[in-house]
Amino acid sequence: MFAMTPALAAHGAQTRADQRFHALYTSEWHWRQEQLAGADDEDSSGKAADHLPKVDAATQAMREAYWAKVLQTLATIPKAQLTGEDPVNYAVYKQQIEVLLSDQQFKTWQMPFNSDSGFWSDLGFTARATYTKPQEYQDYLGKLRDIPRYFHEQTDNMRLGLARGFSQPRIILQDRTQSISAVADAPGESNLFYAPFKHMPASIPAAEQARLRAEALAAIKDEVIPAYAKLLTFMQDEYIPKARTDIAAEDLPDGKAYYQAQIREFTTLDMSPDAIHQLGLEQMAIIHQQMLDTIKQTGFKGSFADFLHYLRTDPGFYAKTPEELLKDAAWVAKEVDGKVGDYIGRLPRRRFAIEPVPADLAPIYTGGRGGPGIYLVNTYNLPSRPLYSLPALTLHESSPGHALQMPLAAEMEGLPDFRRYTYISAYGEGWALYCEYLGQEMGIYHTPYEQFGYLSYQAWRAARLVVDTGIHHLHWTRQQAQDYLRENTALADHEIETEVDRYIAWPAQALSYYLGEMAIRDDRARAEKALGSKFDIRAFHDAVLSTGSVPLPVLNERIDQFIANGGKSPYADATH
Repeated sequence: MFAMTPALAAHGAQTRADQRFHALYTSEWHWRQEQLAGADDEDSSGKAADHLPKVDAATQAMREAYWAKVLQTLATIPKAQLTGEDPVNYAVYKQQIEVLLSDQQFKTWQMPFNSDSGFWSDLGFTARATYTKPQEYQDYLGKLRDIPRYFHEQTDNMRLGLARGFSQPRIILQDRTQSISAVADAPGESNLFYAPFKHMPASIPAAEQARLRAEALAAIKDEVIPAYAKLLTFMQDEYIPKARTDIAAEDLPDGKAYYQAQIREFTTLDMSPDAIHQLGLEQMAIIHQQMLDTIKQTGFKGSFADFLHYLRTDPGFYAKTPEELLKDAAWVAKEVDGKVGDYIGRLPRRRFAIEPVPADLAPIYTGGRGGPGIYLVNTYNLPSRPLYSLPALTLHESSPGHALQMPLAAEMEGLPDFRRYTYISAYGEGWALYCEYLGQEMGIYHTPYEQFGYLSYQAWRAARLVVDTGIHHLHWTRQQAQDYLRENTALADHEIETEVDRYIAWPAQALSYYLGEMAIRDDRARAEKALGSKFDIRAFHDAVLSTGSVPLPVLNERIDQFIANGGKSPYADATH
């Protein structure tokens, strides 16, 4: 584990304001962990439990009242009297509670899924986890038996959403029940939820293994499969037919305020949809010219549209087998491994695996996802997974992107848990996208085609500023959004379709990437100008990564502090 930074270690004495603040966030964080015990998703797992979280309407109302009270109490703590790292902690925590409360107030829990993930598919991460102790298996069995109650509460919530017009759009829901039927139609040992029992550790006696396996088969037969079958019927016969026919977030109840709140949540900025849309158009024009310049380097003769058609259809740009795609991803990741120490001073201890996206999720999943210990590569539909984009994807999802940043934050002992184990999209996605940019300096893009793949990914993220606001504020159609990506990026048709549905289902999340990257690049330019020959790239990246996941204004302030400190790494004087 890492030692606390000098800023954290410098203050031994605490003010009364510090003490009140620590007591508040410690109590709330403990309460939050109890509330979410048993939850799991692709980024993190909740506190260990033998049950799933309560999600019924009464519990949701209780949570809303609790977080409202926390925010009221926080406002009574004089920020000016906080010392050491606590002014930063306060800013991070306040934004975090505001987001939690906002989601409760807009009742986002009535729409507990998006286009590629939901409460039923998140349970798959629990099924794919590694268990080594009998108690862990018992807890897992407890969750399986709790699925019917959990699904009942979720579907009740979804009915409340339907009744007030707060649902996912019908147009993106067709063929979205595959991950439900994959469980409902799989008996016995073929069921996803039996996976942890196929290979159990030898430390568990054979008789106990047999008992646990028998209990698992019974739970799958009597609890899991019926619950998933009931959910499938609900989705097909009730939810999808009654889902709304429009797609804009601003068409939802109190839609303009809801979309602005989502923008604030995912970008941590108070930008208007119109300002974001205009910024996207300006950035797209800049990137498009860079793409044209790169095409000249390839020697290709023809129009921009002709080049995109060539990239999408020439089989030489695509892996022939899933194994080839995975091995190429591993090659890029290992190449990065040899260079990352020249660009980042403090690296995490945790390593990551490279695995294919699970088959039940792959058809509607993105090209890749990364996080603590894992880089998932989508090997479904290989003609939509171009090799020229693989270096940029790998830099983003593995190292030095998500699979580096998130474990590094968790290993920061001097930070409060609410900074180590939470994720702010503008920071996390901004950092991962910045890592694609950094790949140019690291020498990871070896051909003009790979450089074009990087620029196409830049265009894709800048286009999100245009497309997300286009859909949710300017009332673009789904086809308009698809056409914009098709005309301005090298993304394959399948990926364009899954991406646009993701933006429709998850308002404003897509805005966080490019705005976050722009903030980090602006911070770096400011530091380079101010520090001149004293600027050290490793120290700068340490300063960015030492914060944990923070709002962009907090990151800007941290870089101001980095500059004022002469560009020293935050670990320069720490003992560890």
